[in-house]
Amino acid sequence: MYIRRIAGPRSVTLPDGTRMTRADLPPQDTRRWVASRKARVVLAVNCGLIQREEALQLYDLSEEEFEIWCEAARRHGEAGLKVTKIQALKGDQQL
Repeated sequence: MYIRRIAGPRSVTLPDGTRMTRADLPPQDTRRWVASRKARVVLAVNCGLIQREEALQLYDLSEEEFEIWCEAARRHGEAGLKVTKIQALKGDQQL
């Protein structure tokens, strides 16, 4: 059996004491981004499970889009990652 080597840790301990692994991340071909999937990717980057650049490449995200996710999660938690909330935040930024 061959085990693929990956850069970085295989798992991390989250602030609430639970463990997160790469298996907890959304599939690479995800096209429907619900708030919970966005939250997992942001959390994985913030906790050091994957690097920001790896997340951008893996999920084909732009730097701007991911930054919006990070800011929404920081300000409002997972609820802030819902599409309607992000659209409202984008509207506030244009004022």
